[in-house]
Amino acid sequence: MDEARTTVVAGELEAAAALDAAESRSRNRGRGRSLRPGVGKGSRRAVGPVALVVAGGLSVQFGAAIAVLLMPRAGALGVVTLRLVLAAVVLLIVCRPRLRGHSRADWGTVIAFGTAMAAMNVLFYQAADRIPLGSAVTFEVLGPLALSVIVSRRPVNLLWAGLALGGVVLLSGGGFDRLDPVGAVFALSAGAMWAAYIVFSARTGRRFPQADGLALAMAVGAVLSLPLGIAEAGSQLLVPSTLGLGLAVALMSSVLPYTLELLALRRLPAPTFAVLMSLEPAIAATAGFLVLHQDLSVIDALAIALVIAASMGAVRTQVARKA
Repeated sequence: MDEARTTVVAGELEAAAALDAAESRSRNRGRGRSLRPGVGKGSRRAVGPVALVVAGGLSVQFGAAIAVLLMPRAGALGVVTLRLVLAAVVLLIVCRPRLRGHSRADWGTVIAFGTAMAAMNVLFYQAADRIPLGSAVTFEVLGPLALSVIVSRRPVNLLWAGLALGGVVLLSGGGFDRLDPVGAVFALSAGAMWAAYIVFSARTGRRFPQADGLALAMAVGAVLSLPLGIAEAGSQLLVPSTLGLGLAVALMSSVLPYTLELLALRRLPAPTFAVLMSLEPAIAATAGFLVLHQDLSVIDALAIALVIAASMGAVRTQVARKA
């Protein structure tokens, strides 16, 4: 595995670069291949990697749905702790990262990455405990989208930002009166931390080999979340059935998708990966409907579609600029 996942940004975070952002959630982030769409046999060969990315997205969002089911037992903070601690254990065992030979700057970067990871998860699960899963992911994805627009500095991206804003207005019913406003704020805050996560994920990937940085950052996040989970759930965290569900969340939301996306990125251009990741609000809404029985109105579906279109448009604009 190489590192974590991202949704809308594709390239190194420099003036024209969003590839690091797309890779930062999946490879943390090595460099993506340059990117002209394949034709003929190349297009057929891309079907496999696309299937891996879609499978990773399904795993993440259905894992999030299971996390919501677990919240009555362990609370939102308890679920975050179970996910991060168990995922950290698995990654540390598999990756066996080297602890020596790193500079202070290296450790500062990985600690910042782990802190952003923990904050993002805490805020997102607080949101998912209050508003439908599809809505939470839609609000959250605005963070990477905003980062993409800011980094690009192209006037056309104002169009994508406006399209996303229109989706948010629809989703909020014109004033957040039909959604828990606290839940919406948590989701938007999670999006801001997602943007920070992308930045530090990319930096960590440049400083640590393979998945070492991800494993160490996950351990940092686990340590930071542990007091919060213990304070909220206490001994409930040690109930075997709760631990089992927590392990399922950790595997489905962290370990499995990272692996699938790493395999996909070996053969799939990073911007194509980013476009596919833009579908996650729709996958989340589907998971919420099937697992949690959360209704999705026509207006909600339209709002999610607008945000997805904005995400795809931002990625495509950056790809065209680099072509």
